[in-house]
Amino acid sequence: MAKLTTYQADTRFASGDILIKDGTNGTRKISASDAAVEFAGLVSAVNHRNIYRGKSLGTSVTAAQKAAIANGTFDDLFIGDYWTIGSIKYRIADMDYWLNCGDTSTTKHHLVMIPDKALYSAVMNDTNTTAGGYVGSKMYTTNLAQAKTTISTAFGDMLLTHREYLTNAVTAGAPSGGAWFDSTVELMNEPMVYGSHFFAPANNGVTVPTRYTINNSQLSIFRLNPTMIKDRETIWLRDVVSAAAFANVGGNGATASAGASNSNGVRPDFAIVGN
Repeated sequence: MAKLTTYQADTRFASGDILIKDGTNGTRKISASDAAVEFAGLVSAVNHRNIYRGKSLGTSVTAAQKAAIANGTFDDLFIGDYWTIGSIKYRIADMDYWLNCGDTSTTKHHLVMIPDKALYSAVMNDTNTTAGGYVGSKMYTTNLAQAKTTISTAFGDMLLTHREYLTNAVTAGAPSGGAWFDSTVELMNEPMVYGSHFFAPANNGVTVPTRYTINNSQLSIFRLNPTMIKDRETIWLRDVVSAAAFANVGGNGATASAGASNSNGVRPDFAIVGN
């Protein structure tokens, strides 16, 4: 075999290029595209949340995938990967997002999941009011039920129940109260989607608001692939904006808000564990 130094030089890889690897499974070939992902994943388990792959993972979660979630290695699982269950694509949006959070700490390793598209459309309230905050809304009490049933049917006992800090009171159009609640399926908030608040009432130098949330950073899927935000759908977010409006993601790509009686998309977040 010729010395490697005698081969013609190149400066680029194509996804279909082949590399040779040698290890415990013998000498084998691997595509450049697969090798690139594997090298990044070998850096650390945490680095799996910094790689957008977007690979189909099948139609159900396998035993090996459950083990990779449960032990926190997230082996062969990356952001944007998805399971197609009941014609819905559920994508990995982040990993261990709620680890060590909550008034009762979340200790199980988990994948945060979102559907590719809104599951259906619904109102936040029958009238343009945000009284009672997110927890007091018809969305929270009634209109999320369909999503919870669909997701529970898809993932069963893998669905994580964790503790969330949620708004339950509004005064003069601004959130004024919150409490801890058991949570499985919820609407996302502005920080999860955008990485920041846009329409939710902010500190004006006089009034320092309490942010009734533990979800204070952008989900990796939106950080790595912003096109997953801007998909021509208007979807509800759970942030109170005023006495009449909640935040949403505008179908035209804009950050937005709308009166609570508007019917917009329901695209919730949830998490799964390996048990």
